[in-house]
Amino acid sequence: MANLTLYSVSATLILDTDGNRILAKYYKPPHGAPSTSTRAFNNLKEQRAFEKGLFDKTKKAGGDVILYDTYLVTYRHSLDLIFYFLAPPTENELMVSAGLQAFFDATQLLLRHSVEKRTMLENLDLVLLCLDETVDDGIILETDPATIAGRVSRPKADTTDIVLNEQTLLYAYNRVKEGVQQRISAAL
Repeated sequence: MANLTLYSVSATLILDTDGNRILAKYYKPPHGAPSTSTRAFNNLKEQRAFEKGLFDKTKKAGGDVILYDTYLVTYRHSLDLIFYFLAPPTENELMVSAGLQAFFDATQLLLRHSVEKRTMLENLDLVLLCLDETVDDGIILETDPATIAGRVSRPKADTTDIVLNEQTLLYAYNRVKEGVQQRISAAL
């Protein structure tokens, strides 16, 4: 019987069209989890070398699932970004692809359909929260983009802004003054 595990994602990457890293999260299963046949990246230099090779393999728009260097890679091109989910080669590619699609669609909702490098860097906090709501320590938590975006989105600002200027302050002062005068005259 195969070792069943919830740890299905080994890494999440977002690279720009020049191969530069925008976002990267590498996950390791906790101690005691079954080992996978993928190699571990021990330092930043190995990660960058892997990302460069992966980018060279996937920089042209085309497929969405490949096997690369002992990883099952699902990826999605945007305007000037490429989104990646990496998984062990024995993982179900449909599940990993559904996780990537949910993350991409939720990001698209949060960034108001402007998934490009500049917008992503300006809203990196929302994108990271979106990723954390989609994948936690390599476990795909949610695949509904609307739910993910709803958990991440900022609360709407109060649309009934109170404008304080000299007239409103003077009006409030006069109302209080009149009230005090009425109470004093009623008490006498």
